[in-house]
Amino acid sequence: MNTNFSRFRLRSVAAVVASALTATAAWAVEPFTVRDIRVEGLQRVEAGTIFASLPLRVGDTYSDDRGSAAIRALFDLGLFKDVRIDVSGNVLVVIVEERPTIADVDFVGTKEFEKTALQKALREVGLADGRPYDKALADRAEQELKRQYVSKSLYNAEVITTVTPIERNRVNLTFTVTEGDSARIREVRVVGNKAFSESTLLDLFDQDSGGFMSWYTKSNQYSRAKLSADLETLRSYYLTRGYLEFRIDSTQVAISPDRQDLAVTVNITEGEKFVVSGIKLNGNYLGRDDEFKSLVTIKPGEAYNGEDVTSTTKAFTDYFGTFGYAFARVQAQTEVDRPNNRVALTIQAEPSRRVYVRRVNIGGNNRTRDEVLRREFRQYEASWYDGDKIKLSRDRLDRLGFFTEVNVDTMEIPGTPDQVDLTVTVAEKPTGSLQLGAGFSSAEKVSFNFGITQENVFGSGNYLGLQLNTSSYNKTISVTATDPYFTSDGISRTFSLYHTTTRPYYSADGDYALKHQGASVSFGVPFGEIDTVFFGGGIERYQFDPGSTGTFNATTGQFVSTSPQAYRDYFGCTTQNALIQDCGRASVWGIPLTVGWARDDRDSALVPTRGKVQRANLEVGVGGDMKYVKTSYQYQQFFPLNKQYTLSINGEVGLGKAFGSDTVNDVALANKGFPIFKNFYAGGLGSIRGFEQNSLGPRDAITGAALGGTKKAVFNLELSTPFPGAGNDRTLRLYTFFDVGNVFAERQLGTTDVQWKAQQKVRASAGLGISWISPLGPLRLAYAIPVRQQKEVADPNNAFVPLVQKDRIQSLQFQIGTSF
Repeated sequence: MNTNFSRFRLRSVAAVVASALTATAAWAVEPFTVRDIRVEGLQRVEAGTIFASLPLRVGDTYSDDRGSAAIRALFDLGLFKDVRIDVSGNVLVVIVEERPTIADVDFVGTKEFEKTALQKALREVGLADGRPYDKALADRAEQELKRQYVSKSLYNAEVITTVTPIERNRVNLTFTVTEGDSARIREVRVVGNKAFSESTLLDLFDQDSGGFMSWYTKSNQYSRAKLSADLETLRSYYLTRGYLEFRIDSTQVAISPDRQDLAVTVNITEGEKFVVSGIKLNGNYLGRDDEFKSLVTIKPGEAYNGEDVTSTTKAFTDYFGTFGYAFARVQAQTEVDRPNNRVALTIQAEPSRRVYVRRVNIGGNNRTRDEVLRREFRQYEASWYDGDKIKLSRDRLDRLGFFTEVNVDTMEIPGTPDQVDLTVTVAEKPTGSLQLGAGFSSAEKVSFNFGITQENVFGSGNYLGLQLNTSSYNKTISVTATDPYFTSDGISRTFSLYHTTTRPYYSADGDYALKHQGASVSFGVPFGEIDTVFFGGGIERYQFDPGSTGTFNATTGQFVSTSPQAYRDYFGCTTQNALIQDCGRASVWGIPLTVGWARDDRDSALVPTRGKVQRANLEVGVGGDMKYVKTSYQYQQFFPLNKQYTLSINGEVGLGKAFGSDTVNDVALANKGFPIFKNFYAGGLGSIRGFEQNSLGPRDAITGAALGGTKKAVFNLELSTPFPGAGNDRTLRLYTFFDVGNVFAERQLGTTDVQWKAQQKVRASAGLGISWISPLGPLRLAYAIPVRQQKEVADPNNAFVPLVQKDRIQSLQFQIGTSF
């Protein structure tokens, strides 16, 4: 071998093979001092990347072992599919062949998963645009995709990976999927049950053999995760009824030969039913034994209840957490007396170490800004861990209504036993909504209104709403903007600007109108965590145009206007002739000041199952032409009867009263000065279903206008149940309801006893409804039948105008974005 010009060549597919080849004596090279290093074959990789990875430098001594190490180091970069080292004299030549770069990753035929979600998942493991192509990684991605389809019961899904070379050493990567039909659950069985019927136990499962709503709930699509959840539900059902030694022996899932059907069989052993004989506390309770004893919900003498045991140990753990002991260990130990079917419980507690929160990390908020979440958090960084504050923080985030899921996890910090990190993970939901309302009646046929709102403008947490109504009876445009954190202390500010032109009457011949313009600003001041007090003020103006249409009464020789008498009285209108009606004041204006209070401790703003809401409002007219006081109170509470049924009640009362004097040209108004357009109204969704919206209460004798009243009382009772065929799905529910109430006013001069009694009569209705958390927002459809209504009463003195008008019925109603 010529030492002046020796050439050493190594060709390898893997670093291990290269090492073996260089160990062969036939290829051995005498060590020499490297005078220079050259790199050949680079296209996109920087030469500096090569030099930084090589374990050799100019001036180093080259040997076979160091050559093998250099090849291994370059292969470890994952950028090359071939690496060679040539030796020319004292110059080391590194020749590489780069892996092709991925130009595009695409999916074909994926209906079950979103393409963007799949691309994001592959990007996280290194398979993405601009990355070197790795066949092993692509194969793993293909297998993982198949596994995901199996988890969706698509056992026949096929995935084919296509690699298409293109110019400049690039490739397009395409995953072509043939999903096939998902396997359906043909049968679910529970074997070994004695205390409870099989049908009772199967009703607990979210998975079943399907029904007519399976296309929506997908309850007959097998899922291992859902089955595990169902088994936990089954176990909990027995443990809460005294079956302490209940166990699930096995779960068998049989797949048909064509892989289209599944049969699930759950084998159980119930065991005996046990009664709690006693309970005692053992361990370190920080000298607060009596406080911990008050948290015990286990009841001696009653059947063993696993939920009571779990809730007690959780309450203990949470209470330790309020003192900073985040890792307290609380265990319920049992002493079983099988001959007598009794069990004694010992709660063993060890508070462990006290910790404080180092950092709060937030994830999952792709749209909502971090500060929107952090300002709701009551557990601060660098403060002692407090379980109550963490739970309160989670509830406050959930009540924002921006997220479908909120989770808070506690993470230990290695090497720092007295510190923890909190990780907050949220799943966002659309916060913009299109609100639609519709009703059907024989008078107006179909009526509509709509509004557009965004509860989280640009992820800032601010609210912006636009309401628009273009119906023939009510034209409205209003804009509302709310900044929930106008100050850093959590004081909110709301601006409202509105203009309405209203004909809240049912005479198509009238050309009268009531116009209302105004602006207001209000501030919400938090008092505690669930109480908020609101203060506000504004300026508003009402204009009344009595119109020029009407009828001429030949008997009296007078012109009868089609505008309601109560409105003409308030504005001091008199009829001059058939075309001219003069009013003492064409408009009134006022300065209303408002104060309100709200308390909300519901477990969810979207689908509440427990908790209550209270609201109280006071409005006082202190300036201008209107001087009055108007107050209202609402109470709403939800009671969870069990996992499937929720009972809710809602009550509202209101009272309005004028004060001072109100005159036009020194003549007192007939209605004592209370602005009639400030009256309360009832009827329709959100009030008493089955009656047209805002149609109840006193009405004008001639036009039939709903005038409202200065007093209001409404009560609603509602039972929410699973929708037939939808199982335990909470986004689609069936509810039954009973509504009762009305609005009332002072008895007017000229009102007969029959009319007065009809006005004071309480209305009631009952019916069925559907609630659905739709993509546009919560939708509620109601079909109501009035069970107490007013029939028409004829006037013996006037065959053309009834003495008492009948109620306006609207049995079918729906609205998006309403409650009750």
